[in-house]
Amino acid sequence: MVKKDSHATLTVEEEPCRPRDYREQRRTENRNAPARSYHAYAHHGVMPWATARLAVCFLWLCLIAICAVSGSAQAAMPVRSAILINMDTGKVLYAKNPDMAIPPASLTKVMTMYLAMDQIRAGKLKPGEKIRITPQVAAVGGSSMHLRAGERVALSQLLTGMAVVSGNDAATAVARRVGGNDRQFVRNMNQKAKALGMNRTTFKNPTGLPAAGQKTTARDMARMTRAYLRSHPSALRYHGVQLLTYRDRKTRNTNGLLGTVAGVNGLKTGWTVASGYNLIVTGQRGKTRMLAVVMGGTSRVGRDNAARRLIEAGFRHPASPQ
Repeated sequence: MVKKDSHATLTVEEEPCRPRDYREQRRTENRNAPARSYHAYAHHGVMPWATARLAVCFLWLCLIAICAVSGSAQAAMPVRSAILINMDTGKVLYAKNPDMAIPPASLTKVMTMYLAMDQIRAGKLKPGEKIRITPQVAAVGGSSMHLRAGERVALSQLLTGMAVVSGNDAATAVARRVGGNDRQFVRNMNQKAKALGMNRTTFKNPTGLPAAGQKTTARDMARMTRAYLRSHPSALRYHGVQLLTYRDRKTRNTNGLLGTVAGVNGLKTGWTVASGYNLIVTGQRGKTRMLAVVMGGTSRVGRDNAARRLIEAGFRHPASPQ
């Protein structure tokens, strides 16, 4: 009788039930019969049990190897969270822990710029408006545009400073001009986040500097970025600047993919000890636009490489990268 092994999908022979003396006779005959080679068994469509067991073991080893390769591919992405989206269709092409809560760090400044751009579009602000820098703004720590107390700086230049060098001083100056004070501006940030469906995001300040309870996810950052550029495509003129010159100080854009990966045109980096290395990156080749968010990287190089791999994969397979 022939039986199909449901696990290994191998066909083996199962001896039918016979009387005890018959089985004893068969064992005697088998001991006296000459040994049959593997080819002889194969010729008759029968495989010895030992060979069948080896085949089953081989298939299990193959399965384990496949799983190990898949796990290695995930481990090779040196970030805690990532997402890749086709910006035109909104289709998620890749995701790794996209809803993991991670501090946004300076990715927060994209929302700060979003609200400022909303005010410009509404006619309440002009890009050329000069904003006075207070001593409190000039004293804000962390990454800086190196603003000086008492000077007046055009809004457009402050937006560029936020996008290129991640200036916390510039972000604070813009937030206070738009919202009147930090508290009201943060309230506006969270209202905007809620309206966009960023249900796992809470902002605590306009800069992304460490603050208890400030959190977001890669999916929420992608949702925000897609809405931001849909509403304000001209914002890329700030994010695409590779070198900022301010008061004879030249500073390169913190986004290392600009100018090194074909088609990349923005958007924003971020880092704190708690968040690790974060990056939102956008790109366009022909009519295809891609958006990648990577968060919780262990190094700047690892973060940039992860984002580069995602963007390249997206352009190769805009419907579904492999």
